[in-house]
Amino acid sequence: MTMASDPKMIPQSGLLSAEANQAAALAAYGGVLTVDLDAIIANWRKLEKTAVPAECSAVIKADAYGCGAEQVARALSKAGCKTFFVATIEEARKVREAVPEAALYVLGGYFQNTGEHYANINCRPVIGDLNELAEWDVFCRRTGWSGGVAVHFDTGMNRLGLTLSEAQAIIPRINAGDHGITLVMSHLVSAEQLNSPVNAKQLAAFRGIASEFSGVPAALANSSGIFLGAPFQFDMVRPGAALYGVNPTPEADNPMQPVVDLKARIVQVRNVERGDSVGYGGTWTARRPTKLAIVAVGYADGYFRAASSNDGTRGAEVIVAGKRCPVAGRVSMDLIAIDITDLPPNAARRGHMVTLLGEGITVDELAHHFGTIGYEVLTSLGHRYARVYKGGNVVEPLTKPEPAPTTEQPPSAPPIEQPTSPPPLPS
Repeated sequence: MTMASDPKMIPQSGLLSAEANQAAALAAYGGVLTVDLDAIIANWRKLEKTAVPAECSAVIKADAYGCGAEQVARALSKAGCKTFFVATIEEARKVREAVPEAALYVLGGYFQNTGEHYANINCRPVIGDLNELAEWDVFCRRTGWSGGVAVHFDTGMNRLGLTLSEAQAIIPRINAGDHGITLVMSHLVSAEQLNSPVNAKQLAAFRGIASEFSGVPAALANSSGIFLGAPFQFDMVRPGAALYGVNPTPEADNPMQPVVDLKARIVQVRNVERGDSVGYGGTWTARRPTKLAIVAVGYADGYFRAASSNDGTRGAEVIVAGKRCPVAGRVSMDLIAIDITDLPPNAARRGHMVTLLGEGITVDELAHHFGTIGYEVLTSLGHRYARVYKGGNVVEPLTKPEPAPTTEQPPSAPPIEQPTSPPPLPS
């Protein structure tokens, strides 16, 4: 188990064991976020098995959904994952240091004059607009860069991607050869809804596109899309949230392992009388003599204000001394109050930790109390926690990757005098 934090915070006394040093360091934090890398690996392998023979990539944008992109990428790469997706160039830069040999795609697209950034770290833009594609072509012709590009097609999301008519316009590139397109992809609108008619409509549209781009790998399915069956899986699947324990099949039990455990420290235990109010606005009133644990977490840490309770509505729960206890009153920026009246005497004391995520409280349950989805819960977890990683240190891939050819070198972007130009875009 390792902790990601400022090394200056960790006592360096030779008189203490590694465990004691870590415990002393953790004492400086109000909360501890533990990420189980072995659980992420297990989730990836389950998704990989479900999608066979399609390649299973990993979406690690937004710092791997709050779990730590570099740590997650390194663990999954050791487990056999060969392709990763991020949202921005800056995310790609950090991930590239962790997985120098992986294929790395940037979902945010291509902007003029950013080509060198892609070439310098050998990553590939996901292009969803003809103007982007034209600008990318200019960069490739000018520099001779041939690192590859993905093309995103809109089959119903109406967000990013070339239209179906624009898809027809660039098909001649495929016939001309040396087109530089390494992936064609689209994104499902309602994959978590098994019977949504939009799924079949998007599948038909994308199947037509994929058939035109002969020889180019195709990817449609996100986490939930993987569970729609083989027709949706094509050559590659792109799971994201499911890797981190979010339920990709909300109409059924969650097939994924939980990944995140979140604990926060009790800073005070206090008693209030019947009829006393608690928290901002006085919206929660004690109906009996009540014992409260004041916990060092709040909306600044990603514990949403929507988890508050009032006299008419029960809020979220946390685990204190092994038992569920309700939030009392409003969640504030740095603190929440927990009703621990029903616990045995001295079961909860100042300095003890309570569990906000874990011990049966799932990301999806907390998302329900927050009025949102598991994605937002994970990506909102703040940076005031000590971050601890367990597992993922010694991981052997299920199958050994094929050895890289010794005669080829990683692509680079030196200027050349007579580059091979891709076929021009239609006017």
